[in-house]
Amino acid sequence: MAQHQPIRKTTPPSGSDIPDKLYFRIGEVAKLCDVPAYVLRFWESEFPQLKPHKGGTGQRLYRRRDVEMALRIKSLLYNEGYTIPGARQVFKSELRQREPQLALTIEGAPTSIDSRQLRKLHKDLRDLHTLLSKSPARPTVHPIRAPRTSATSRRTPEKLFNLPLLPEEDKS
Repeated sequence: MAQHQPIRKTTPPSGSDIPDKLYFRIGEVAKLCDVPAYVLRFWESEFPQLKPHKGGTGQRLYRRRDVEMALRIKSLLYNEGYTIPGARQVFKSELRQREPQLALTIEGAPTSIDSRQLRKLHKDLRDLHTLLSKSPARPTVHPIRAPRTSATSRRTPEKLFNLPLLPEEDKS
């Protein structure tokens, strides 16, 4: 991939010009960046890194890092001559350089690989695969009830529970 070279050679505005405040409104950020407010709103849609907090009234509230990001975007677009997709690529490459790749290690695992252990593991996995691939000797689903043989062999309710029938009351 080709290296991006800036077209214009000017120094970007420094972050020290930003007042020491917790939140900035969009008008203040527009004055600091020397761009109209609608440009900042457009940059929000184009750069996911620029994400101001919206207060309860829906007004955009920029933090210091958002203002610094807006100044960086302005510098890339206006001073260094990048296009919007080019500036996005710059941010992606900077993010990749900042984040070190995590090492994939297992704690407590031996650092050297024993070929005998690997062969044993391979054999065990093949045996397990063979075992699981066999069809079962008997059905794995068992019926809940035994199949009925005929209608005459049905049990009557009194035989089912082994309870004597209640004596019938005289109706007089």
